[in-house]
Amino acid sequence: EAVEVVVTKTGEQNGPLHQQCLDALKLLQDSGMDCVEEEVDFNWEEYLEETGATAAPHTSFRHVELSLQSSFQPGMKLEVANKGSLDTYWVATIITTCGQLLLLRYCGYGDDRKADFWCDVMTAGLHPVGWCAQNNKMLQPPKAIKEKNSDWTEFLIKELTGSRTAPANLLEGPLRGKNTVDLIVVGCILEVRDAFEPNVYWAARVQSNIGGRLCLSYVGLNDPAYDMWMFYLDTRLRPLGWAKENNLSIKPPTGESMNLYLIGLKLTMFSTFFPFKDHADLHTHSFRAGMKLEMVSPKEPFHICPVSVTKVYNEYYFQITVDDPTAEATPTCVVCHADSPGIQPVQWCLKNGVGLERPQGFESQDFHWADYLKHTGTEAAPDVCFPNASQNRGFCKDMWLEAVNPLQPSELCVARITQVKGRLLWLRLEGLTKPLPDCIVDVESMNIFPVGWCEANGCPLTHLLKTVCLPQKKIAVVQPEKHCSQLFINHRCFSGPYLNKGRIAELPKAVGPGKCAVVLKEILTMLINSAYKPGRVLRELQMVEDPQWNCQEETLKAKYKGKSYRSNMRIVRTADQVSEFCRRVCERLQCCLNLFGPTIVSDKCPENCFSQTKTKYTYYKKRKVGRPSLGENAQDGDMTKPARRRKKRKAIFVQKKRRTSIVGYQTTESPQKHSLATHLYILKHTLSNFEEEDRLVLERNPLEWSVSEVVDFITSTDCASLAKIFQEQDIDGQALLLLTLPTVQECMDLKLGPAIKLCHQIERVKVAFYSQFAN
Repeated sequence: EAVEVVVTKTGEQNGPLHQQCLDALKLLQDSGMDCVEEEVDFNWEEYLEETGATAAPHTSFRHVELSLQSSFQPGMKLEVANKGSLDTYWVATIITTCGQLLLLRYCGYGDDRKADFWCDVMTAGLHPVGWCAQNNKMLQPPKAIKEKNSDWTEFLIKELTGSRTAPANLLEGPLRGKNTVDLIVVGCILEVRDAFEPNVYWAARVQSNIGGRLCLSYVGLNDPAYDMWMFYLDTRLRPLGWAKENNLSIKPPTGESMNLYLIGLKLTMFSTFFPFKDHADLHTHSFRAGMKLEMVSPKEPFHICPVSVTKVYNEYYFQITVDDPTAEATPTCVVCHADSPGIQPVQWCLKNGVGLERPQGFESQDFHWADYLKHTGTEAAPDVCFPNASQNRGFCKDMWLEAVNPLQPSELCVARITQVKGRLLWLRLEGLTKPLPDCIVDVESMNIFPVGWCEANGCPLTHLLKTVCLPQKKIAVVQPEKHCSQLFINHRCFSGPYLNKGRIAELPKAVGPGKCAVVLKEILTMLINSAYKPGRVLRELQMVEDPQWNCQEETLKAKYKGKSYRSNMRIVRTADQVSEFCRRVCERLQCCLNLFGPTIVSDKCPENCFSQTKTKYTYYKKRKVGRPSLGENAQDGDMTKPARRRKKRKAIFVQKKRRTSIVGYQTTESPQKHSLATHLYILKHTLSNFEEEDRLVLERNPLEWSVSEVVDFITSTDCASLAKIFQEQDIDGQALLLLTLPTVQECMDLKLGPAIKLCHQIERVKVAFYSQFAN
């Protein structure tokens, strides 16, 4: 039968028709078809799931991590109303932050955490230090610590001397509670260091802000050719007035007169000031003029070339020029500092197996550094000039991310890491109409971003294109795949140790007819989802294989406890092999050989399995059915290399809240009392399970235990090694009494054995509580 075929080519396997599509493509090569690339909706989560690809960890992008931090920092001081006495105030210290929430501790409590409390910057009455004095408000310590000190005035003077105070504009007014990135609005003015002169600055205005990535235009210039894109943490950016305060030059970038700058300054009077934060101080360098080194080409970051230090400005800045001895060459220069990305010592390329561009006009065909240094009478920059040459920040080959197109800085693209050498990454940018060579970036580059960054910040992303072959008059003939008839799921048959009989009972009685691989994949997916531990069944299915079978490879998936697993399995394609394939699967899963397959079981299974006990089916285990590649004794979820843990992209750029309690109980009373009441009801009926010698006698009500008291108790038991978890998770007595086995397993990430052992100790406390303190 002749059929018209449209083939989608994505570079990965695309469902059960993949092999047919490949066959069709081969036929289409000479059929006169035109192939075009079309735009499709791109979804990172779906792409990573379908291809099994891995996203670069978002913690590897230090500049993005900094941009998500709160403007408030631990240790900052502020004034806040006393609890229970809103007419008086006291100084508090920020302990930690979580978005617009601040964990505060009144000054005077020292290291005592029992009175720590959370405040919402947007709703709580928080004020900068000095606010009470300016507004005639009373400043006095909380009652609980009032007697601890005889002279609180002297105490505050010592406490505030040299300390950081929370900025007034972030506690009050329209900017209250905002992060630094959110404060950067269109119209903000700042100063930009000249690209070629480190002591020269000029004013620039923010045209747009995308997650801290700024489009800037020079004040007084309306030429888009001078617009530039920089991340707000770039060392070239400084607040307005920086140059004057540091006795640096102020010059327009095009050689215009100073009047242009004066006009620009008048404009800034009606503009928003640019707030700065987190700009790391530059480290001093040890380069000298004439030294040679290697560097990613400043103009075309697709290769590495020899460069020279041609000028040293001061202890922070020096100039590098690309080596080009030809007389007519225009020098390519760039200002660098000790931590500039892309600079490497001499012979770095040789040691890392990377090609080094020969200098333009260099006569010798073979480039050797020893000969070159001798010929030029220069020296190599010593290794001490490159203190962080091997840092890679967790990037690995074949990880995916988002990156700026070096030839079009306004464009961000889907990118794959093709090489990692030291602190340099080679990126292949996808979706470009005109493909580029792999571009080279430093791991500290502010032009790379984690997967999902563009979507989270509303930025367009150039992504992979889909290639579609359109038929023109000719057709491709594809031999139809053999079909198989229905496959039956016999609910009454023995389900074995891996499959949940209750879930099996919910499955349809039959699947098909249809193409063999499609029907089998569907029924295997049902079995995986019916398993007690889907990951274990997935591993068992990997072992079902016969070199004599006519197979096609399919991807099966499993989810267990929030983790996703993938595995490739070879599934038979012809009907004559289906029966044996089903039998092998049943053997591997240690269930009845007729649990599923072409045989329907109406009343009595030929294997007589439903009248047998589970122990009589152990002969399946004794049969040699192959050895799992990942180990028979591996715990579910402990695969050596799971295909990929699926990540929710929405959570990538949301600052995670620090848990104050592992159980997350509510601050209102009724839900908490209801939970405790439920536990106590159960305990009332389980008191007799505890032997007399195993019972605890408590001197203090565990409901009133502090975190340190809980830690002391755990330390005194045979679960002392877990005490650190209780300390880190701030579990107090109330939280302890709410812990259950499922909660302990999930939240503390404990295996069943240690979790049961720990819960036994917790139950002892609950029983003692009920016996001694509960009404």
